[in-house]
Amino acid sequence: MTLKPQPADVFVDRHNGPDEAAVAQMLRTIGVDSLDQLIDETVPAAIRLKRPLDLPAALTERAFLAKFAQIAGQNKLYKNYIGLGYYPTQLPPVIQRNILENPGWYTAYTPYQAEIAQGRLEALINYQTMVMELTGMEIANASLLDEGTAAAEVLHMFHSQTKKKNAHKFFVSEQVLPQTIDVVRTRATPLGIELVVGDHRTADLADEALFGALLQYPAADGAVYDYTDFISKAHESGLLVAVAADLLALTLLTPPGEMGADACVGNSQRFGVPMGYGGPHAGFFATKDQFKRVIPGRIIGQSIDAAGNKAYRMALQTREQHIRREKATSNICTAQVLLSVLAGMYAVYHGPQRVRQFAVNAHALTQLLAQELAALGLEQQNEFFFDTLTLKLESEELQTAIRQEAEAAGINFRYFSQEGTARVGIALNQNTEAEDVADIVRVFAKVLGKSFDRTLTLPTETELNWSEALVRQSAYLTHPVFNTHHSETEMLRYMKQLENKDLSLAHSMIPLGSCTMKLNATAEMIPVTWPEIGGLHPFAPREQAKGYTQIFNDLEQWLCEVTGFAAVSLQPNSGAQGEYAGLLAIRDYHEAQGNSHRKVALIPASAHGTNPASAVMAGMQVVVVKSTEDGNIDVQDLKDKAAKYADTLSCLMVTYPSTHGVYEETIIDICQTIHQHGGRVYMDGANMNAQVGLTSPATIGADVCHLNLHKTFCIPHGGGGPGVGPIGVVADLAPYLPGHVVVDAEGRTAGAVSSAPWGSASILPISYAYISMMGGEGLTQATRIAILNANYLKAKLESHYPVLYAGANGRCAHEMILDCRQFKKAGIEVEDIAKRLMDYGFHAPTVSFPVAGTLMVEPTESESKEELDRFVEAMVKIREEIREVEQGRADAKDNVLKHAPHTAATVLVHDWTRPYSREQAVYPTDYARAYKFWPAVSRVDSAYGDRNLICSCTSTEDYADEPEQLVQADKGPSY
Repeated sequence: MTLKPQPADVFVDRHNGPDEAAVAQMLRTIGVDSLDQLIDETVPAAIRLKRPLDLPAALTERAFLAKFAQIAGQNKLYKNYIGLGYYPTQLPPVIQRNILENPGWYTAYTPYQAEIAQGRLEALINYQTMVMELTGMEIANASLLDEGTAAAEVLHMFHSQTKKKNAHKFFVSEQVLPQTIDVVRTRATPLGIELVVGDHRTADLADEALFGALLQYPAADGAVYDYTDFISKAHESGLLVAVAADLLALTLLTPPGEMGADACVGNSQRFGVPMGYGGPHAGFFATKDQFKRVIPGRIIGQSIDAAGNKAYRMALQTREQHIRREKATSNICTAQVLLSVLAGMYAVYHGPQRVRQFAVNAHALTQLLAQELAALGLEQQNEFFFDTLTLKLESEELQTAIRQEAEAAGINFRYFSQEGTARVGIALNQNTEAEDVADIVRVFAKVLGKSFDRTLTLPTETELNWSEALVRQSAYLTHPVFNTHHSETEMLRYMKQLENKDLSLAHSMIPLGSCTMKLNATAEMIPVTWPEIGGLHPFAPREQAKGYTQIFNDLEQWLCEVTGFAAVSLQPNSGAQGEYAGLLAIRDYHEAQGNSHRKVALIPASAHGTNPASAVMAGMQVVVVKSTEDGNIDVQDLKDKAAKYADTLSCLMVTYPSTHGVYEETIIDICQTIHQHGGRVYMDGANMNAQVGLTSPATIGADVCHLNLHKTFCIPHGGGGPGVGPIGVVADLAPYLPGHVVVDAEGRTAGAVSSAPWGSASILPISYAYISMMGGEGLTQATRIAILNANYLKAKLESHYPVLYAGANGRCAHEMILDCRQFKKAGIEVEDIAKRLMDYGFHAPTVSFPVAGTLMVEPTESESKEELDRFVEAMVKIREEIREVEQGRADAKDNVLKHAPHTAATVLVHDWTRPYSREQAVYPTDYARAYKFWPAVSRVDSAYGDRNLICSCTSTEDYADEPEQLVQADKGPSY
């Protein structure tokens, strides 16, 4: 007998759902002889790649982890006292294991379907409450991308809300973090806003052109200032004032809200989230109640469900500004949910006393360090400080000597110049021990030629020598949730209770069109929590991050190969941020060519709302291109408008395959038309899952494209973030990719769009792992299977639900739109179908996008035929339930769809009075009976919640006496 040795555990077989037998059955159902035939009938020949992807051979999981350990091992873990918004911290192991490393949390989707997302929503309410109470503000959102982004958003919000006519200047303290100033300047420039950077103590606030100001608290050099008078004078001059603050410091310092600030922004990284070479971290944004309708991002609010019980949901009118398209004040369409959950849980676990104790210890050790350095004869310049000192040095030579000695001891400080003289910054943190302070003192003593051989201990007492106005008097973290779960047993049970309320990929497929909820393999996730990945400061010397450098270089090269582009920037840390960065590259290119007047962006009517919002943020004028009846771009309308605006055309924004799930045959002609009229083509990469290995943005004629690594390249959605949105560009746009003011990013000089030079660096290993283990052939096969799975669902469902759009041969791409609008005649809304799917154990497909009254379905390549069949069974049975209403066999208002979803409490009532059985309500299939997922609440009344906006923790008793008429009134969509 002949044996054939070969790899026994190939990763592509783990990633793709259907095996060979299933593929054959699915092809027969579709009506084709082979997968090749299906691809040929689906993807236009004119855009097919001429050669396979040139990527390294696929690795097994074991081989990849061994190789990646060597790569990560090149990173050097020094003690980091650099500060500037990033600090070593300790994520409690109980939170790391049970949230960060738990697919029940990290594979969940954005909580649009509130009834099966109550756990995450409660965790986000905790986070919002934590931010509101620590900052002293009246409302907070569920997080933003990072501190720089939050500051840029506050500039935009203030500019839109100022009452001063023609005001176009924004004051920024020179003591704001340098990377924040960089990001804010990037945002301001396309909007025609001038940044005035200077000393807040001498600023001329009477300038009529000023509309707002941004301060740092504590300042970048560690100094603590009382901003009360500044804010008062600014208000007298009609300015709005934001303060970028340190949450840990606010446990001891008077909060900005009590100083009169109009908004407070910052980064919650200090609350247990690893530095991760820059991210991801949850930026926070808190403001006054008067701005609640214009606050960027998502806000989680409390409402009631159909039974009158308390229920959480995203506040409809305030959750995302980008839904207003070109009238939006922000393009943000995501949050950093997983990271804000971690930060909120840090506060829940430690409570106000222990969180404050971390701050007290850090400050006491900083005082001790200041005393010891003063004894060595060094000059410390900050009168008041929290945990950061700035030393004024005699010479740059002394600064260099200190740096050499510190790095030899495995220590990083901040080295900079201020007022023409050399400085060293030392930022301690909640992980700092007394022996660490001794190590720091030894470095300076050695350089100064002095001896220091004492052992230091944490002081038993220390005097807070701040002015009385700076010392916090108000309480914080007062809600029981922050004062209950302090033992690990209680904390574990609390987190598990929340997890059990949420549906994730651990339960069933999440068939969301445009969002690509595919497998996030465990082997891809493992390196994320390695110290070599999480423990680096983003501004540490580059030679300490050789592992990260290899990751970046390899990943950029691989993504260039996949897209066909010449260069890639990994900096944008969301898809919307990638859009913005790509449009800025186009804008800067035109300006460099002397064509600053080219500002018109053509955008199809079907585009996602972030497209026009991003274009306006980039200083462009949006012109909408019509869609045809079959859902494609109206090519004649596009050509007419390209010709009409030929002299001012900047770009076209296009999604491919289209938002309607179709490979448009005319895409090359469309791109050529734009180029003929002097414009560039921006391709939204939301649907790259249907391109990889078969076609590419460069092949169709695009000039720039963002890639959603949290979609096509397997970074998990994390319940609504993190996301990563790098951009690829053709060669002549490469010089205009984002740069960074602190860390040189390949010599790029353009402004930054994210706080960290490589954005959310610590989750890039996930995509690195995916590509490494799939290889070029495996990536291409994943695309083919994604198309197979989608067309299989289409074949099984199109006799029950009309499929709205298809390609020339009747095929869809990787997703399709099911038309549910005809059911309105019977009183059944698409929302009813979405809620009823919960009873079957499924998350709904995308509801009413891009066409109102429809469901957009994307199965991804990771789902097996068995899971697809289970989804088909659910959808067919729901169609039968709709038919019962259509035929009068079920009441139009009192039926199983209108009352969905059904909770355990709903069916356990003694007197069941509904006209359908309890079994039909909660066990509509055998699978649902065997593996029941119970929604935590009944259908949420979003309209009630919007009328009664509550965005912080309240007790259950507050809902005890709701009037019955309000419980049933004005139900609105919760998607």
